[in-house]
Amino acid sequence: MRSWTQDDLDRFHRGQHFDLHTLLGAHWTGQAVVFRVWAPGASRVSVVGDFNGWETDASPMVKLEGSEIWRVRVSGVPVGACYKFRIQSARDGSWVEKADPMAIQSEVPPRSASKVAARGHRWKDVGWMKRRDAEDPWTQALSVYEVHLGSWGRQVQAEDQPLYRAIAEPLADYAVEMGFTHVELMPVMEHPYYPSWGYQVTGYFAPTSRYGSPEDFKALVETLHRRGIGVILDWVPAHFPSDGHGLFKFNGDAIYEHPDPRRGWHPDWSTAIFDYGRPEVRSFLLSSAWYWIEQFHADGLRVDAVASMLYLDYSRDDGEWLPNARGGRENDDAVSLFQLLNQEVGRRSPRVLMMAEDSTAWPGVSRPVESGGLGFGFKWDMGWMNDTLRYFSKDPVHRKFHHNDLTFRAVYAQSENFVLPLSHDEVVHGKGSLLGKMPGDRWQQFANLRLLFGSMFAQPGKKLLFMGSELATDEEWNCDKALPWDVLDQAENRGVQKLVADLNRLYVDAPALHAGDHSSEGFEWIDGGDSEQSVVSFLRRDPGSAKTMLVVCNYTPTPRPQYRVGVPTSGAWHVALNTDAAEYTGSGFGSMADLTADEVPCHGREASLCLDLPPLGALFIEVA
Repeated sequence: MRSWTQDDLDRFHRGQHFDLHTLLGAHWTGQAVVFRVWAPGASRVSVVGDFNGWETDASPMVKLEGSEIWRVRVSGVPVGACYKFRIQSARDGSWVEKADPMAIQSEVPPRSASKVAARGHRWKDVGWMKRRDAEDPWTQALSVYEVHLGSWGRQVQAEDQPLYRAIAEPLADYAVEMGFTHVELMPVMEHPYYPSWGYQVTGYFAPTSRYGSPEDFKALVETLHRRGIGVILDWVPAHFPSDGHGLFKFNGDAIYEHPDPRRGWHPDWSTAIFDYGRPEVRSFLLSSAWYWIEQFHADGLRVDAVASMLYLDYSRDDGEWLPNARGGRENDDAVSLFQLLNQEVGRRSPRVLMMAEDSTAWPGVSRPVESGGLGFGFKWDMGWMNDTLRYFSKDPVHRKFHHNDLTFRAVYAQSENFVLPLSHDEVVHGKGSLLGKMPGDRWQQFANLRLLFGSMFAQPGKKLLFMGSELATDEEWNCDKALPWDVLDQAENRGVQKLVADLNRLYVDAPALHAGDHSSEGFEWIDGGDSEQSVVSFLRRDPGSAKTMLVVCNYTPTPRPQYRVGVPTSGAWHVALNTDAAEYTGSGFGSMADLTADEVPCHGREASLCLDLPPLGALFIEVA
């Protein structure tokens, strides 16, 4: 714990403080706890807890001079003690009782008090951190396994161990076995409503106590790091719930949320929207983001619902929103918040991955602030996801009329640093599983799913796959259920799982499939126009070497023997992977081994390969 300085106050009130967790909240010194809270517009504030009988007058707080920060030092308070702040409004004298916005630990919901917790951890992931900070994530393979801890962990729960610790080794084992480079955890920040999956946050500095303590969560991160797996955390600055103990109407009035409901209330989610123009709220959010990076060694933050922050009219009709000072729909305060956040994180820890979930065409989301961008490292490509799943939902006989859904992405693929997501959002709320979206009989459904994954790993962009999708389950995801691991009793499901693992390894091992993800030199069409046969062929390249991968995909269940494809060089080529191989329970048709490119012109090239294209299959072919 440290004392406030004038510089701290100045940065706090300018909206530029990234380290409020060192100043606000409950700080245990061994003999006492120093409580501090920002409570503007309050006439009285006291800390109440199980150490003072929850009595309003037992531990009154006083303002720091020249500020709206209240403070008290209480002796004899042990680690684990429960507390809240009782706040009286200067406007009407009403009282509210609130959890600590800066609490680093909370009671297990539905209980809602904050808890005094010790700070500090002796990390044992130095090797990982050094390696991470020495690598360039933009040219490295990045394959992310998205995880909801509660449901993934149901098969490893143990009564004698918090879930954070119980899940650590099994999750690390599985991620390594499957070849993923990172896991992305759906929000672990404290949230009162479990079926929100963590996206309605009340504790912006506290890992949810459902699964253990902050130390337990650090042990999970540490285990993953020591096994070579990076950790990305979902972070939700777009909105917060109206639960009585949370940030909503913190002193009886709007403090954290914008006071005008046309900017301060989200109609889709019935939640409050932060006042991004209020400097102290900006400092709160900036500090929250940095806290998870600094204190929990997060390797990245995936920022949720960015589009809802960027546009003032998001999900609103005319007359339901307030324009900016220029009369426009852009939320200038949110834009400047993102820019400041990404610049400072880039300065402090340049290899941390800042990812935006943005479904719009906002320009320059992953471009530098100096060039007018938002400064994120990556942006989810929701357009690719929507186009691809729409295409795959079509009966193959009709796909030739929708060929543009496959090829349009090449027009914009280098406009941002993209991540290709097949996330939880695609397998909930009646959307069914990925397998369930595939048309045709049972064989065709599995073949289509294998082809979907092959297409994803072939395209430029980093990869993200939601847990359970690799199992080819029929059921959509339910947070109250364990993943249906028993489906792996079926050969078809095991085949899909093995394919995902092999695709991950090929993607990581072949620089041609990842080093040029964000370079115009990393992708080249051979033929994107064969709509009549629903076939595409293209090259993936490593711009820094001569490494090349040819990808040819057949999106119909009709095998296409003797299909000729132009290639850049004659001589020996090798099939690195066939999604229709028998080991994946495919038909086993198609070019499977060594090939020779003849000096037969095709597709404007001097040499070509004569291939047997598998039905609903993708071939990955490299120079031998």
